[in-house]
Amino acid sequence: MTLLESLSLPDSTHPLTCAAPLLACLAQLASEPQQLQQQLLACASQLTQCPLAQLYLLDKTHTRLHLSSQWFDGAPLHCNIGEAPTNWFEQQLLQYCLTQNRSLNLRDLDHSLYATPFLPNSAKPWHSLLCVPLQDTNQQLAGLLLLAKQQGDIADALTEPVRHLGGIGLGRLRLLQQQQDLQQCQHNEPAPPNSQPEHGSFGLIGQSPAMQQVYRLISKVLHNPVTVLIGGETGTGKELVARAIHDYGSRRSKPFVAQNCSALPEQLLESELFGYRKGAFTGAMQDRTGLFDAADGGTLFLDEIGDMPLALQAKLLRVLQEGEIRPLGSTQSHRVDVRILAATHQRLHEQVQRGLFREDLYYRLGHFPINLPPLRDRGSDIRQLALQFAVDTCTFLQRSPCHWSDSALAYLASHRFPGNVRELKGLIARALLLCDGNLLLPEHLQLPDTPQHAHRLGLREQLEALERNLLIEGLQLHGGNQTLTAQALGLPRRTLLYRMQRLGLTSASTK
Repeated sequence: MTLLESLSLPDSTHPLTCAAPLLACLAQLASEPQQLQQQLLACASQLTQCPLAQLYLLDKTHTRLHLSSQWFDGAPLHCNIGEAPTNWFEQQLLQYCLTQNRSLNLRDLDHSLYATPFLPNSAKPWHSLLCVPLQDTNQQLAGLLLLAKQQGDIADALTEPVRHLGGIGLGRLRLLQQQQDLQQCQHNEPAPPNSQPEHGSFGLIGQSPAMQQVYRLISKVLHNPVTVLIGGETGTGKELVARAIHDYGSRRSKPFVAQNCSALPEQLLESELFGYRKGAFTGAMQDRTGLFDAADGGTLFLDEIGDMPLALQAKLLRVLQEGEIRPLGSTQSHRVDVRILAATHQRLHEQVQRGLFREDLYYRLGHFPINLPPLRDRGSDIRQLALQFAVDTCTFLQRSPCHWSDSALAYLASHRFPGNVRELKGLIARALLLCDGNLLLPEHLQLPDTPQHAHRLGLREQLEALERNLLIEGLQLHGGNQTLTAQALGLPRRTLLYRMQRLGLTSASTK
């Protein structure tokens, strides 16, 4: 069946006559983005005989899915453009199409089985639905085109024509948006004040300036195949960042495989990564696929890469350079398409100087470093993390939610947390086990570096902890600029310097 036949266009003696309605729609696409979207949806609705057509677009970070435009019963239907748009990313049906990059055609739509809050209210219940993922010119997922009917089914043959039609409209829309951006740059229009960042938190917790910088870096590598080296102290959440890069990136529908390089001896780690053939060594009774093959098309996360033996580092370097692996006991290499994310708590440049890490591999891995801040430098994030961990732990323990006393939160803020987020999470789990009531108090938080008799902080200590966090957050927000920080806090600069000196803070220590 041809594209025109699948669109159920009127019969004609000449194919171009059959294509006239489609060509007319494409020729009339407007030069204004919102009008173009409406014309595209009107065309899709008319050619498929579906009363509802919706266009969903992903933001630049692929973490938010917005209903950009919709067409219903022959006219545009208002959606909350210009207001705070609803994020439809987590909806079951829409998320399936996004994460799997597959079309979905549902007949006899069972509303008790499928949640469809994204469909507008209709006098008749919706009977069938076709949702098609759309790709941009770089073959990256960019949005969804959704069609729905109250009566009858939507033919499977319409899927590909709708995909092509949506791709044409999306390409035209991207060109218009690029032209508008170029015109704005030419006129040197400043960005609006207090504008919100274009990135989200990627499922991570914390809104401190230090974490905002991490989110900005993550957004740069989501859809680029570069190797990322994640650094930071133990317990800062390096694997969570690696999972966020995978889960919100273009490989999210493919495997995410993690391996700790310090957990296995050299020979066992090599066979685990590259696989082996039968008879390669004593005990190799059959062929086994390695982690590189298991992660083919997806992401391989190598944790504690600094502990990888030097001999194995050379083999990893070849994989990064050539994209090929050779299993143990095999004489042939084969290609794999794997994105490498690596993490370490060590200073790799110092390891290179000491001869413990290959210099060429260090530069190959470090194309795009992301360094995670220690928890003590994240200011108010400690409170946010503590509240969330308490909720999660209560759910796990199947107990009623616990509330925090102000003194307990201030007590947490005074701790340096050498174990970072992992230490905080374990500390809260222990506190909830010690708490017999519904209120967490300082005595439930037996911090390891504080004598047990000093669990209750005095007013001075609580105020100093709060003041310290505010100063650190202010200095981080303004890049260590003391004048701007003093203005933001409503203090004379001399007062700010005095308070920093009293608390042992320097501009360099807060970066």
